[in-house]
Amino acid sequence: MPREDDDDFEITLLRRQLEASLASNGSLAKENEELRQEVARLKSQISSLRAHNHERKSMLWKKLQNSMDGNNIDASQQKPSFLVDLAGQQSPAVEKRHQKQDFRESEFTKERPAKAPNPPPSPPASTSPALLNDVKENKVSPAPLGGPPPPPPPLPSKSLVGSKAVRRVPEVMELYRSLTRRDANMENKASATKAPALALTRNMIGEIENRSTYISAVKSEVEKQAEFINLLIREVESAAHKRISDVEAFVNWLDEQLSSLVDERAVLKHFPQWPERKADTLREAAFNYRDLRNLKSEVSSFEDNPKEPLSQALRKMQELQDRLERTINNVERTRESTSKRYGDFKIPWDWMLDTGLIGEMKLSSLKLAKEYMKRITRELQSNESTREENLLLQGVRFAYRIHQFAGGFDGQTIHAFHELKRAALV
Repeated sequence: MPREDDDDFEITLLRRQLEASLASNGSLAKENEELRQEVARLKSQISSLRAHNHERKSMLWKKLQNSMDGNNIDASQQKPSFLVDLAGQQSPAVEKRHQKQDFRESEFTKERPAKAPNPPPSPPASTSPALLNDVKENKVSPAPLGGPPPPPPPLPSKSLVGSKAVRRVPEVMELYRSLTRRDANMENKASATKAPALALTRNMIGEIENRSTYISAVKSEVEKQAEFINLLIREVESAAHKRISDVEAFVNWLDEQLSSLVDERAVLKHFPQWPERKADTLREAAFNYRDLRNLKSEVSSFEDNPKEPLSQALRKMQELQDRLERTINNVERTRESTSKRYGDFKIPWDWMLDTGLIGEMKLSSLKLAKEYMKRITRELQSNESTREENLLLQGVRFAYRIHQFAGGFDGQTIHAFHELKRAALV
């Protein structure tokens, strides 16, 4: 009897451990699924922000190139002289360079008229167009950055990169050490005479950095555009739209206003009250909607080219359908968390439902099914194909795939399907 009690006790203990392990496994699986959804959402947000950042950079670069004055001297082509007179007097080259620098800074800080902005697509009632014009009259146009940055250093040649038979050469190390030791001794001897020149050179470099045209432009806009940026802050905070198309129009207007700044992020970081999360979420929603709408338009307007080879045409339609399904699956997987974020910022999200743009995108795939079946029907009727059964199976498989994806066929797609069956029976 005691042995049976011990066995029962061990069985009970093992059963409890098993139940605890199953419960822990279930909670870990749920947490893993939530983390997977969060990673997918973050990837989608990163891709949309990356596309927006690329467009903003290209637009800013074009604007800077257009606003460059033809009389300005390219700083990268200048060769300033740092000749120093030991008696404490500056050389003519240094004095001339200071005059040129002062002239450039006076031209840069000179106020120039700015264009009057358009009012937002749907501004709140508290903001009047007259206030927008009064605020923007104080704006300064963005200053040139002094030319494009220098190119990166060239990559090593292919012969060096691809070569694996390398070995150390002690003679190189010995020669290098002897030369560097000799140069160090010479520098120690000449350090006394070069000290004043190096000190003045460092002072001049520091002065150039502190008086940089770019930094001056950012500081100037932070001071002069405070009222204008505060107006944009109120516009973003009060933005509440019922249609996603209105959000897209508002984001386009906001980007147009911010593009007049010399550097959007450098200026806005001086305004801690800027609603960065809401602005980024508005941009994310607008760009996601635009990408989905463009993909729907691409699928709906697809036309098969009869002159194109059969295999290439069928593969093109399959790849387009793959991209459509992959995009919709990503939206549906992150729809719950994304809709909650959009709702917190008063951004419409009903277009992500099957009754909105997502449903329209699914129905647009019927165009691909119709074109796919028509192309196979023509091939079967031409009697030039030696693999009719494989073609028929391929067409029916693709038709069934879209039938399940879209939830059925419309009249034109049903007609194309009947034509495919009739061609297979002949």
